[in-house]
Amino acid sequence: MKHVLIIGSVWPEPKSSAAGSRMLQLIQLLLEKGFKITFASTANPTENMHDLASIGIQKINIEVNNSSFDTILKNLDPSIVIFDRFMIEEQFGWRVANTCPNALKILNTEDLHSLRKTREALLKTGKKFEHQDLLDGEITKREIASIYRSDLSLIISDYEMELLRSSFNINDELLHYLPFLLPSITSTTIEKWPLYEERTHFVTIGNFRHAPNWNSILYLKEDIWPLIRKELPKAELHIYGAYPPPKAMQLHHPKDGFLIKGWVENAQEVIKNARVCLAPLRFGAGIKGKLADAMRCGTPSVTTSIGSEGMLDDDQDWNGFIKEDPYAFTKAAIHLYTNQNLWRQSQQNGIEIINTRFQKEKFANSFYNTIDDLIANLPKHRSKNFIGSMLQHHTLRSTEYMSRWIEEKNKK
Repeated sequence: MKHVLIIGSVWPEPKSSAAGSRMLQLIQLLLEKGFKITFASTANPTENMHDLASIGIQKINIEVNNSSFDTILKNLDPSIVIFDRFMIEEQFGWRVANTCPNALKILNTEDLHSLRKTREALLKTGKKFEHQDLLDGEITKREIASIYRSDLSLIISDYEMELLRSSFNINDELLHYLPFLLPSITSTTIEKWPLYEERTHFVTIGNFRHAPNWNSILYLKEDIWPLIRKELPKAELHIYGAYPPPKAMQLHHPKDGFLIKGWVENAQEVIKNARVCLAPLRFGAGIKGKLADAMRCGTPSVTTSIGSEGMLDDDQDWNGFIKEDPYAFTKAAIHLYTNQNLWRQSQQNGIEIINTRFQKEKFANSFYNTIDDLIANLPKHRSKNFIGSMLQHHTLRSTEYMSRWIEEKNKK
């Protein structure tokens, strides 16, 4: 039985974030393959973290810049090590290379952090995103270096797959497209959905600690919701998400129909009972869990091009509307909310998107075959990745010694 070590930046919280759901999907995929899994993290436990022991996964707390991790590696002797986000690969990748040189190293990107951070910075300046802005960023260099040092990187968005190929000339052999893995929407599922006339109000959801979500909430509060409320004075916007800070709770104004609800045990239940989902995301990356959940609940949505990125084929229509301007966004939201025929057609569009783009059966075998092939041919695979080999050599000369210096300093 092959042993997989997953090193996470946080413990999986599938009820708090799309990243948590994505990690649990990946874990389930590995369990179904018959792998033994150990999950390690430097993070503190949280009340919303998934009970990993209930699905047979050992949980280990680890420390950054501490050679105790080397001992853990020796004892576990994993065949595969998965780094959850590039920062984890930076911190622990060199230790894995030293202690377990024959282990397959996989980077789970979640989304391209450099793309999200670059877009966030540009939004503040009002500048339109161009690829050159991405190329100039320090975080981009770090993230791309991490991709090269890894034997394989899991990419959740086909937009990001193409970006890595075209802007950075990364070889396809180092990348593997693995989007959300979702069950089909069947007629039985649809029969359980509330009808148009049984649903009320608007909804948005997202972890408050995630910068794109917080920005979209402020955007709704200041620019979009007042316009919607003017046309639909009885409508309400219900805002859900984990870890709402005090500044978010201060936005709660029942008189204006702007309701901060906070964390919810069952996100799909509240989305299913809303008529329209609003997601005016102005920066971000990856695939948006709130929009996938809306489709899975039969709830049409209004979002931006960044919100829909990586979720749509060229010949498909969105599960509602894609609008950038706040006035166009508002008009679309009202139209979708009040037009039953349009709402039903948008719901059908969402069903098609889920059933054609995110089916587990479509991607599972390809993932398994890729892993098996890499394990069987790892030396040959690595010999083709000269840039990765070069960066690995540099890493072992710099990041390693910096980490060792910090460790020695901490002993004093």
